[in-house]
Amino acid sequence: MPWPVRVRESGGGRLATSVVEGALDALHPLIVVGRGLRRLAGLVRRWWEGAPQDRRGPAAFLAVAVALLVWMVPYGPWLAAAAVMAVAAVLGRTGAAVEEDEEPSGPSEEEAARLQALYDALAPCFCAEDDPHPEPLYAPDGSWERAFVSHGFGEDGRLESLELRYPPYFADGDPSARRRVQQVLGAKAGRYREYHFAWDQEANRLRLSVLGALPTGVRAQRFVAAPGEVVLGFTDPESVQRTLPVGAGEEFRDVPPVVWRTGPRSTEPHLLALGQPGSGTTTLLRSVALQALERGEVLVLDGSG
Repeated sequence: MPWPVRVRESGGGRLATSVVEGALDALHPLIVVGRGLRRLAGLVRRWWEGAPQDRRGPAAFLAVAVALLVWMVPYGPWLAAAAVMAVAAVLGRTGAAVEEDEEPSGPSEEEAARLQALYDALAPCFCAEDDPHPEPLYAPDGSWERAFVSHGFGEDGRLESLELRYPPYFADGDPSARRRVQQVLGAKAGRYREYHFAWDQEANRLRLSVLGALPTGVRAQRFVAAPGEVVLGFTDPESVQRTLPVGAGEEFRDVPPVVWRTGPRSTEPHLLALGQPGSGTTTLLRSVALQALERGEVLVLDGSG
């Protein structure tokens, strides 16, 4: 049976520990101010990297003008330094509290791999051989952390939201260029879902968000529509400014419709409905036939033999 071992701390060890603790207590204000200065510099750097090119020049000119004005005011540099130190002290204290309370919010390994795969797929869309920037946002060997501003994943591990930056030379006004980027994002973020793409041309940013599921409780019925209009379905409120009263179960509510305009002046006189089994194609045709019966007869041809 082994003898119990007791570790005793020598006098030199206790002295060294007390010296270190005393030094940390004495330097604590400097540590707080240093942490705040680092956070303040990070905020300025992130704003500078995220600001468009046309705003950086005026911002730099304004900063230089303010610095000259402070230099000319009596005791201006000392007052400015004291103000910066006070702000740094506040940021240092709040930053320490946030770091202690918050858990690491970075993406997991699987989420980081998904973001990197999405970045690699977008690189051919945004790369340019004559890019003057020494470190382009998108490159074959680049990292997603430089181009993606924010992201969010759902409980199932699929991408729910994404905000990215793109180079200023990208033709964001070209519908075909936009469509190519949106197709890549839709394929890599997950199929069989609907996405909303918000292009911010002034800031060179693109925001992707997953649209919520459309209401499924609206049955086929006679909708309130103008002559020559056929209600095909319903969409999200941001797409149209019109609503229709519909019955959903025992209650009525206003929902934004998808309307097909028929008649001799229709720009799209024909409708082709395709869908997999269980996708609602039969329900759509039943709804169209029910609305058409109010104005005429319906002829059904079965071409399956």
